[in-house]
Amino acid sequence: MSEDVWVFGYGSLVWRPDFKFAERRPATIEGWVRRFWQGSTDHRGVPGAPGRVVTLEADEKGICWGMAYRIAAADVEPIMVELDYREKGGYSVKNVEMIFPTDDHPNVTGLAYIGTPDNPNYLGPETEERIAAQVVASTGPSGPNDEYVLRLAEALRELGADDPHVFELERQVRKLI
Repeated sequence: MSEDVWVFGYGSLVWRPDFKFAERRPATIEGWVRRFWQGSTDHRGVPGAPGRVVTLEADEKGICWGMAYRIAAADVEPIMVELDYREKGGYSVKNVEMIFPTDDHPNVTGLAYIGTPDNPNYLGPETEERIAAQVVASTGPSGPNDEYVLRLAEALRELGADDPHVFELERQVRKLI
């Protein structure tokens, strides 16, 4: 690939990128909200007992905070192979416009992995109480599902982001653990 590529992380990529990047910046995308509606049978759960991880849901008034990573052109191909493997559990790639609210860097178009309702691991909407119960009961090869929720909430606070869904789920998970 002859150009740098930007990737928007809004879940574990916010706090655990695990790939080489040339630049990292807090960013937002508009028209989307983060929801724990995607099942995980390969990282935070197992087949038959999926954990819950985030995906993006379209919402015309939504704003989702996350981390934007610039991948240098020379590294794009191998890193995209790694990310495609990491996000293989029902995610597909979509172009999104990233806004950098903390500086005057121009907006950029980049890639985001989104678990759409037509993928086999999509679990869909549920109350935070029920999602929390599933999260607390789930563990997979990447560790306990509750760690994912708690680390994401902590990382969003560090960004100064407001995400009522994540913070309410964090509250419900803490009540159960």
